[in-house]
Amino acid sequence: MQDSYHNATNSGTIVSVRGHIVEVEFLTDPKPSVHNILALEADRLAKLEVFKSSTPDRFFCISLSPTHIFKRNAKVINTGTSLKIPVGQEILGRVIDIFGNPVDGKGYVNAPNKREIYKSTQTALENVPVDLEILETGIKVVDLFAPIIRGGKVGFLGGSGVGKTILLTEILHNIINKDKERTLSVFAGVGERTREGQELYEELKNTGVLDSVSMVFGAMGESPSRRFLAGLVAVTMAEYFRDEMDKNVLFFIDNMFRFAQAGNELAMLMNTIPSEDGYQATLTSEVAGIHERLISTNKASITTVEAIYVPADDILDQGVQSIFNYLDSAIVLSRDVYQQGRLPAVDILSSDSSALNLDMVGVNHYSTALEAKSLLKSATSLDRIVSLVGESELSQEDQITYQRAKKLRNYMTQNFFVAENQTGKPGTYVPREKTVNDVQALLKGDFDETPDSKFLFIGSTDDFNAKP
Repeated sequence: MQDSYHNATNSGTIVSVRGHIVEVEFLTDPKPSVHNILALEADRLAKLEVFKSSTPDRFFCISLSPTHIFKRNAKVINTGTSLKIPVGQEILGRVIDIFGNPVDGKGYVNAPNKREIYKSTQTALENVPVDLEILETGIKVVDLFAPIIRGGKVGFLGGSGVGKTILLTEILHNIINKDKERTLSVFAGVGERTREGQELYEELKNTGVLDSVSMVFGAMGESPSRRFLAGLVAVTMAEYFRDEMDKNVLFFIDNMFRFAQAGNELAMLMNTIPSEDGYQATLTSEVAGIHERLISTNKASITTVEAIYVPADDILDQGVQSIFNYLDSAIVLSRDVYQQGRLPAVDILSSDSSALNLDMVGVNHYSTALEAKSLLKSATSLDRIVSLVGESELSQEDQITYQRAKKLRNYMTQNFFVAENQTGKPGTYVPREKTVNDVQALLKGDFDETPDSKFLFIGSTDDFNAKP
């Protein structure tokens, strides 16, 4: 981070240290502004960021350095600037922290352009495009039931260990290869495991797409201030690619709930009175601050893909609901489906997309998706009967419905490219049109004589001829 001590405007004194929150007092004017960086007088590399005022003369600051450095009565200098990070071509293929420092072992990030991470949301409506198109992912269950809009926002919602990260990573892998000249990607690791970040880095490197991706991490073991700022740093990088380089951006964040959670941890340390649901009163504005910057313009788009942790599998949790409002596509992952061994473990009936309409996907896709969902709903009502008396007790018509639903669920399983090392099976990419045609044929009864086990983890029905 570039130092600006020659711009120092005033000094203050540390009056308390509470976890990662440091309270500083400025008795003389001018007072620091929100987001100003303060540096410890005795150690100019130790940084604080002004977060909000606690009294007219005191300010809560979030620690950007190890907190054991800060002591009561120590002097701090107001640099008069806010946090800036490197942006541009030079950060492609690199992994950085919230200061722009490299964490990939490749040496200093020599980027001449730097941007402040705080910015007002874009309000010029004439810059927002109206032409929408579907972004094909090659993942059958996503493309058919919850298609992604280019420039839109898609969320993968689920509890721990149901496959949110691997689904998000597979989309990154599949899409970034399509148009490297026009598309770049930014990945924000917010509050997730360092191991997962390392695995993602190695996967992108091995598949040859790392040079089109910039990554920033505020890992699970780091302070809430670093986790909170990691999301804002990543948004700033994406905005530069969109506005200055005219590139379409795929923005990935894992995990958006952890961003909201980090804000809650900081609010508790600042003695902020929580709202009735236990979250910080500023939750909505903090979530909005990120999402309303992740928009498309008439020059380029930002497509946002978010993993969203659902605590205790309660999708009505207020932290989850505050994010839900911004999603164009919501893909819910189910622990029950995961335990049945059907991966990706998507709960089809709970997932939906605003793009699933006649104008966006066409009559063929739209009618097929609706008919498939209707079939699954009918089969769900039969599950209870089958569990009690067996499938043979169903009427002939219900048996057909039940069997077709089992085949449809199995068909929606898929081997992923990013999981090849774990599964030993090659990944598959299935075009959206092929998925629609296969499901249409299944619904018409073309595969009524085919055992449902044959549909598990195939690419398309063309694989039947290639299997013994």
